[in-house]
Amino acid sequence: MLLGAHCSGGIKASLDRAEEIGADAVQLFAQSPRAWRFPEHERAHLELFASRLEQGPVRAALVHALYLINLATPNDEIYEKSATTLASTVDAAAGIEADGVVFHVGSHLGAGFEAGLRRVIPAMERALDRTTDQTWLLMENSAGAGATIGRSVDELAVIFDRLDGHPRLGVCLDSCHLYVSGIDVTDPAAYAAVLGSVDAAMGLDRLRALHVNDAEAPLGSNRDRHANVLDGQMGEQIGVFLAHPAVQDLPAVLETPGKDGHGPRAPDIEVLRDLYARWKPKKRASARGSARAARTHGSSAGRAGARRTRG
Repeated sequence: MLLGAHCSGGIKASLDRAEEIGADAVQLFAQSPRAWRFPEHERAHLELFASRLEQGPVRAALVHALYLINLATPNDEIYEKSATTLASTVDAAAGIEADGVVFHVGSHLGAGFEAGLRRVIPAMERALDRTTDQTWLLMENSAGAGATIGRSVDELAVIFDRLDGHPRLGVCLDSCHLYVSGIDVTDPAAYAAVLGSVDAAMGLDRLRALHVNDAEAPLGSNRDRHANVLDGQMGEQIGVFLAHPAVQDLPAVLETPGKDGHGPRAPDIEVLRDLYARWKPKKRASARGSARAARTHGSSAGRAGARRTRG
């Protein structure tokens, strides 16, 4: 498992910060998280990031799409901004050879699930057309508030099916979102059931990343409030989220506030490493790794897999 964190600094500086805190994996924004305007990234900056990622010590990268994106909105202006921004984010992520673009599907705002899907599917098709063997589009499960889409594996599976199981469409599971949506991932049986649902609906090879966040709010509250690992409702038992044999090849990143409220720092990474050391399987299962190696053999994704698992 590649343990890491969301780091500020974007394409120019997030790798520096990830290395400073001792992360194996980094998640970043490719634009300001507070504005629609997407920057013109210089090719040299993109290529430098990709080169550094290939060499390590950070061995996996995720780009998180803008939180303002809502692919399910009935508002035409917001919809077009959302679809355009997601496509631009995929372009930038492919430029740095990131492993995926993580995004929230959005909210239908009361128009209904089917009405929302009629907006979501063409926007996602537009983004998927820009993905590569290395850089996938990853749907993130939501905390389940309001009219959000993606509050369960079943809802994500509907989108997956409507897109005919696109070969570069995957999933990122967030521990806090699962917990506050009513799935107690501190219980091994409940977590195994979630992973079983992913496997049955899409295949476990579509699970490409984890967000490791404790929850400030109680189980089933639908309140998306991240707490520092070990400081929230899940506490030590959040180790269950890291322990299942099926997730051992994945990047697992913190999106926590940190002790000073400015995001994860080196001590947070150490807490995560210590937690993982206490919970990781004693003998790593080889089935998933073998399946992934077979799936990516001879492709650019295969070369990336070698990069991620080196040393």
